[in-house]
Amino acid sequence: MPRLSVVVITRNEIRNIGNCLRSVAFADEVVVVDSGSTDGTVEAARAAGAQVIVAPDWPGFGPQKNRALDAATGDWVFSIDADEQVSLPLADAIRQAMASGRHDAWAINRRSSYCGQYMAHSGWYPDRVVRLFRRGTARFSDDIVHERVVARGSVGRLQGDLLHDSMPHFESVIDKLDRYSTAGAVALMNKGVKGSLAKALGHGWWAFMRTYVVKLGFLDGRLGLALAISNAEGTYYRYMKLWLLQRKGAFGPE
Repeated sequence: MPRLSVVVITRNEIRNIGNCLRSVAFADEVVVVDSGSTDGTVEAARAAGAQVIVAPDWPGFGPQKNRALDAATGDWVFSIDADEQVSLPLADAIRQAMASGRHDAWAINRRSSYCGQYMAHSGWYPDRVVRLFRRGTARFSDDIVHERVVARGSVGRLQGDLLHDSMPHFESVIDKLDRYSTAGAVALMNKGVKGSLAKALGHGWWAFMRTYVVKLGFLDGRLGLALAISNAEGTYYRYMKLWLLQRKGAFGPE
């Protein structure tokens, strides 16, 4: 049977890391790259049997995941975030996919929760992401945020869900909107995108319409509406921060 390495990046994930690592206990190796946790994440990961590499600098999500990938030794690699868990059907599908060898990479359906509710629509499900691949056939993009697996060769599709405890409470929604909009603004600036108030308003409006109408977010009930508003706010903040960064040369106090 081919050997499987699981790679995870962390920073202050003590709330999630235990459940995450228990869900991948079937792996032959778990590599955790931590960027300076102070809440016991490193100790908890080591206690669970993971190989932990402490890298206090932060190069961005893509480069950090490539660090973890470079430390993996298995025939296959599965990438998981600390706030995700592999369901039992997905664990079985991963083992079968590695044994079959039909593809070099496999995409997975990710089911994400918003304030305690798993979303069935809103563009959040099925959220297909490539996470399983034969080592040496794929790497992560160098994006600072919203990185992705860039795979060579054929990509199959696995059954079973990857469970994503994305935003367990509203405080986490606000925190994530702030952090990701800042990183997204920097990424846009590095790509040469120009910001403006009009772009912030326009992109924010379209993010709401896409989530709530085009992606049928209204079928997710009241929290579907709340998610659409959050997506609109996050997009608006991203382009506003881009505009202010370019206008003033730096963000205001955050």
